[in-house]
Order: sequence, then structure tokens, then C-alpha cells
Amino acid sequence: MTASQTVTPYKDTDADKKQQVADMFDNISGTYDFLNHFMSLGIDIIWRKKAIRSLKASKPQRLLDVATGTGDFALEAIKILKPAKVIGVDISSGMLAVAREKIAKKGLSNQFEVALADSESLPFTDGTFDAVTVAFGVRNFENLEKGLTDIYRVLKPGGMAVILEFSKPKGFPVKQLYHFYFNRVTPFIGKIFSKDYRAYSYLPESVAQFPDGKRFTDILLRVGFGKALARPQTFGICTIYTAIK
Repeated sequence: MTASQTVTPYKDTDADKKQQVADMFDNISGTYDFLNHFMSLGIDIIWRKKAIRSLKASKPQRLLDVATGTGDFALEAIKILKPAKVIGVDISSGMLAVAREKIAKKGLSNQFEVALADSESLPFTDGTFDAVTVAFGVRNFENLEKGLTDIYRVLKPGGMAVILEFSKPKGFPVKQLYHFYFNRVTPFIGKIFSKDYRAYSYLPESVAQFPDGKRFTDILLRVGFGKALARPQTFGICTIYTAIK
């Protein structure tokens, strides 16, 4: 993606995308979980569970959750997969503060830890993890290929990456309804409930720009994965991608 194509949350700053995304998530961390579930009508919870179940057969013991945010995806993975250790990384300290509260409340400090880290330069040695997950985070990478290359690097040989991301439905009338909801309703709801309404204008822009479907699996193969699959969910509103190192 060239600089001219890069979609950013804020148009009135010279900060790079990475810094803008971190600032955006810091700003919306308090309402993020509520708005996520509210605006997806709770379907995002079903998507997350299905994505995590992709790993059930491989029984990963060390799992990395990239762009972990408030930790919901990782917490669901702990419930379903029962790994020995989960590490969540994110560039937003505000989101991680919410995640730490949840971890402490559930008494999972020995099993789940979070750290401030850049998804494009992960602070782990090669082949550290049995599995890597990313839920609704890859479209926020400043350099998509660089981020996916680093995910590939920290995976053990034979390890699996599971990526859940919004995609663009193609069939009538879902395509039209989706476009209206994402471009009109989502920013409106964000403006009412969030102190940073621009975050919810950025959402449809970033989804529109994201190379979904085969374009994304092609990138996964290009960075080194031997096998990559895309499984569209709910009429193509979102897609579960799996890739094997």
C-alpha cells in the first residue's frame, strides 16, 4: 500500500498511521467493547468463537494475540483452547489498561499477560508460538506485509495464524445494506456514544481499503505461509483467514 492510499483516522495531523491508530484506540478504549457488540448486534462474538475453534485440533499451548485491544479475543481463546500461556500485544496503552483490569478480575494473571508492542516488530524470538491470532487488527497495520512477515517469523514451523477481519460483501442486497450501515449508521452511533467519532468514520474507510479475500490470502502466501484459506462469514461481512507456517 503506498502512502497516498494509506487510510488514517485523522486528517489534521502529520503523525504516521501507527501513532494515529494508537491515539484513536486510547481515545475510544472506554466505550470500545460496548460499541463493538452493539454495532455488530452481537454477531462479532459468534465470529470470534468460530475463528478460535479453527485452532482446536492443533491444541496450541503458547499463543500470541496481536492487536489484542481489550483482550476479549484472547480471553475467549483461553476459555475454548485452554492454552498454558497467552501473550497479548497492542500499541494502545489505553486498550491494554482495560485488558489488564479484565485479567485481574478473572484471576488469569499467570496464564494471560499483555504488553505494549508494535505488531510489525514483535519483541519475541523466531518460532516462539504455536499459534498467532489477530481479530479486527490487521487492517490497522501501517505496513501490512511487514506485520504478517513478523507474525510468520514468531510462529513455530507447522504453527497456525488465525486472522479475523471485516470484508466487503458482494451480493445484492447485503452489499448495499452493509455499505449504508457502515458508512452512515456506524459513524452516527460512534458520534453519539464515543468521545472520538472520527474513529467510527475511519472504520468503513479502512475496511474499504483492505485487500480482502483472495488478495489477502495471496499476501499471506507471499510472506511465506505454505497454505492460506479464507472463510467468509455472515454473507461476507467478515472473513476468517487461516494460514500454516
